[in-house]
Amino acid sequence: MREMKDSGISWIGEIPKEWKCLPIRALFTENRNKNFLGKETRALQFKYGTIIPKKNFDPEENYVAETILNYNIVDRGMIMLNGLNLNFDFVSKRIALVTERGIITSAYMSFYPTDTTTVLSEYSNYLLKSYDNCAAFHNMGGGVRKILNFDELKRQYFILPSLDEQQRIAEFLDRECGKIDGLKADIQAQIDTLEQYKRSVITEAVTHGLNPSASMKDSGAGWMPLIPLHWKADKLKFHLRQRGIKNQIDKQVLSLYREYGIVPKDSRDDNHNVTSEDVSDYRYVRVGDFVVNKMKAWQGSVAVSNYEGIVSPAYFVYEFSDDLINKRYFHYLMRNKTYATEFRRLSGGIREGQWDLPSEALNNTIILLPPLDEQQEIADYLDNKCAEIEQIIADKKSQIETLDGYKKSLIFEYVTGKKEIAL
Repeated sequence: MREMKDSGISWIGEIPKEWKCLPIRALFTENRNKNFLGKETRALQFKYGTIIPKKNFDPEENYVAETILNYNIVDRGMIMLNGLNLNFDFVSKRIALVTERGIITSAYMSFYPTDTTTVLSEYSNYLLKSYDNCAAFHNMGGGVRKILNFDELKRQYFILPSLDEQQRIAEFLDRECGKIDGLKADIQAQIDTLEQYKRSVITEAVTHGLNPSASMKDSGAGWMPLIPLHWKADKLKFHLRQRGIKNQIDKQVLSLYREYGIVPKDSRDDNHNVTSEDVSDYRYVRVGDFVVNKMKAWQGSVAVSNYEGIVSPAYFVYEFSDDLINKRYFHYLMRNKTYATEFRRLSGGIREGQWDLPSEALNNTIILLPPLDEQQEIADYLDNKCAEIEQIIADKKSQIETLDGYKKSLIFEYVTGKKEIAL
């Protein structure tokens, strides 16, 4: 058992007696290498704790060419920290190791070991990930958005074993974390397959029904597959009408997710859209209303609401004008991939990912209407089938969470010396 001492850092606790605890300013230098001449054109981006090449980046475009002059040049072995919006919880995703030369927005902080004979970048990456996992950065930063800069970071203390031990720790964690990440990737692939299966089950049920031997006919909409002979196809505007009630400031704010449908905004911590101080222009939603995010309808951001509340003025709100539609069936119908594809075709705009769906196009969209009792049957079937699939998915997500927890614990124990790698 190695002899330990107090690190002086409350969340770290004890460290091996021979290890040092030094301020970051004594070990690292901030990278301020701006791309002033525009010679570097390989753009990188920070994504989920990794640095990867930026897609669809054309340095020849004038607006991009001007932008890249303000980018920082980063090189292999540098550490990057996303110090933006520390009041939002992006635990374990703020630190990344640069593995290739390129340029990246100067909004992110980058720094490197001043003396590579003393500090190893690979070990530093793991130690700082542990800082991130323990939310050590969240008490730093200033301003409304809680932004961390290097001047504040450099005052923090860094746990430093010998270079040889740093190497052993980094190699061990590379190997063990790689195994964990491989298991996670396999489980995630299973989840993706299940999600795809669920989407196909929904699409098949709401476009073809539950009777595989039913006679089929042309729906009259070129983008829609054949539908059962006894089903009707009609325009949405004949069964729903748009409503724009405002000034309901005492109601809870709702958000629309493509994954979850309509939920109270404060029920989730992954929605970083800021609610306006003045919500008088927000649109009133009743239970059973159909809500559409017109800029993300092509992603499936449409839903029948189970909640009363208010939504952004950027949303459309519809009420059902007759009793010919089962709302649960309609919810499934409008969220299936066939409609998402059609909404993308109907949407327009020049901003990537923010294509706007005109209300007229939505009003004239063809909807499928089986007999009401058959709509009920389809809705019941999908409720049960989707619940089965979602339970399996939830179990697999729990497995990933367990692996994530184990990985965080593994990193912490070895970068703080609580466990020792055998020679």
